[in-house]
Amino acid sequence: MTTFEKIYNVVKNIPRGKVATYGQIAQLAGNRKWSRVVGYALHNNPYPNEIPCYRVVNRFGSLAPSFAFGGADVQAELLRRDGVEVSTDNIVDLDKYLWNGL
Repeated sequence: MTTFEKIYNVVKNIPRGKVATYGQIAQLAGNRKWSRVVGYALHNNPYPNEIPCYRVVNRFGSLAPSFAFGGADVQAELLRRDGVEVSTDNIVDLDKYLWNGL
């Protein structure tokens, strides 16, 4: 299994109404130092309808300013449809919405 496949398998498990951080995904995929690799993998997501990359935020809960599939506003809208509150400055409350892992 490739590194990207490991990352995609973790991201597929983030439930509706929750988010995960790049670092969290990296750790669950096998290497806590892969945070940037997670970003690259999600930017190249071959199956956006199956791999919910919009559920991944940075360690502060901020959305990606250059979300690969339409920008932070699109990411915010997708999260809101999932039931995740996103502030007007595109931040998610990690205390409330952070996924606890696998």
